[in-house]
Amino acid sequence: MKLKSLILGTVAAAGLSTGAFAADLGVLTSLDVCDSLGISGLTISSDTNCLQISGGVSYEFNWGDYRHGNLSGSDLVVAATPVGVYGIIGSSDDIAAADGFETDWDSKVEAWLKFVGTADSDFGPAKAVLKIKSVSQTRVINEGEGFGVVGGADGVVLGGADSSVGGVDNSDFYIDEGYVSIGDSTVIMAGKKSSIANFGDSEPFNFTKLFGWDSVDDGIGFDADGDRVNFTGEHVIQVVSDLGNGLNVGVGLENLNSADADTNAVGSTLTNAHGAGTLVGVLSYAGEGITAHVTGLAIGILDGQVDAWGIHAGATGTFDNFRVRAAVGYLTKDYTNFVGGVETNTLHAMLTGEATFDMFTVALSGEYARAENVTAGTEVNGFGIGGSIGAAVTDGVKINLGARYFNNDVAGDENTLQVAAQLVAAVSETIKVTGEVGAYWRDTTFFAGYDDAIVYGSAELAWAPGGGFTTSIKGQATSEGAYRLTYKAAKTFE
Repeated sequence: MKLKSLILGTVAAAGLSTGAFAADLGVLTSLDVCDSLGISGLTISSDTNCLQISGGVSYEFNWGDYRHGNLSGSDLVVAATPVGVYGIIGSSDDIAAADGFETDWDSKVEAWLKFVGTADSDFGPAKAVLKIKSVSQTRVINEGEGFGVVGGADGVVLGGADSSVGGVDNSDFYIDEGYVSIGDSTVIMAGKKSSIANFGDSEPFNFTKLFGWDSVDDGIGFDADGDRVNFTGEHVIQVVSDLGNGLNVGVGLENLNSADADTNAVGSTLTNAHGAGTLVGVLSYAGEGITAHVTGLAIGILDGQVDAWGIHAGATGTFDNFRVRAAVGYLTKDYTNFVGGVETNTLHAMLTGEATFDMFTVALSGEYARAENVTAGTEVNGFGIGGSIGAAVTDGVKINLGARYFNNDVAGDENTLQVAAQLVAAVSETIKVTGEVGAYWRDTTFFAGYDDAIVYGSAELAWAPGGGFTTSIKGQATSEGAYRLTYKAAKTFE
């Protein structure tokens, strides 16, 4: 028995011995302020405040020949550009200047600590939140011989003229979050933190997902949905309220510290603040097998003129053995105050469904994307479909078969197709093995020189023994000579 529990029990028993003493003990709910506030985990308490501490460290190392641009395309289908080949690693073997200097590697450490100090108040819990973070990453392309560029994710090179060796994202500990909040059913927040905008209810159910969903940073939407342009979060003033019956509402002023508030279509940072300040409104519902939301954004309000606005909505319904989900994102920008007087509209929509029959799960997804340059009078349209069937062979073994396809009219008619087969096996309660093989086909100049299918394969061994520790090792290879070994390890605590 804990000493704290023993003391509480002794005091309570003593209080029952006399009516007067019992009345005195009526105001005593706990000898520890963290217990009285319902806060658990790693805590330190004073007479009035409970300090909760959490943190984590993650490490990732990659090695192989996996960075070259021939297998990559654009990163934004909704920006009048083709869909890239995501998840495929490129090889430098076909670059004559890089002969003998093909090997790439990078090493990345992320560490963070979060402190939440909570005290009681007449309006509910009063909190001060401080999260500090450090990122240290070094990347080498083609053994540092200057062939290739730095950038991209999953081996997709985005282009540019960065050095082929050096620090990619190195920083001492900095303030990632620092804000205060107060309230219970209604909470007021101010400081540096993430957005209250809801971009959820937008993930396809089929295991290969969709090309357009990948291209906007795993989402359905517009520029503000990804990392490329940040209209939300940062310095904020926010109010959220639980209205009951699963209904929640929120409103916030975000991105209040922005000076370079936007990025144009070719990636040049704009040097004015006309796009600073975003008004965010959110309405969401969760209950009875249904989740739904609508998020509205008015961007650039601090100068008294809305330079862009957008809306994101999504809903998911679960009905016995069936699930259905729909999402849509729309963004309109007027760059008159920025560069070139360009006005653009982008739309991205998705519909996906899933059905489970005994050991089989069938999923089908579809999406539509449109990018319109109002000033130039041009428009690009694209659509994609994806489907998969999964079979739970045993309690710990599942097989997935799937495909996805995308077509757009950016350069006449471009098509991208992927087929894949995946095996997921739980070797034990803590060890999981995942293997995948597949191929890509694409009829575009981005695939010049690759008329046949690009075949790929991968295998991953993941171990999660508990205690917040996870680790994995993964190998990937393609028929074009690219390969990559990835090791990851992470531990969190709270």
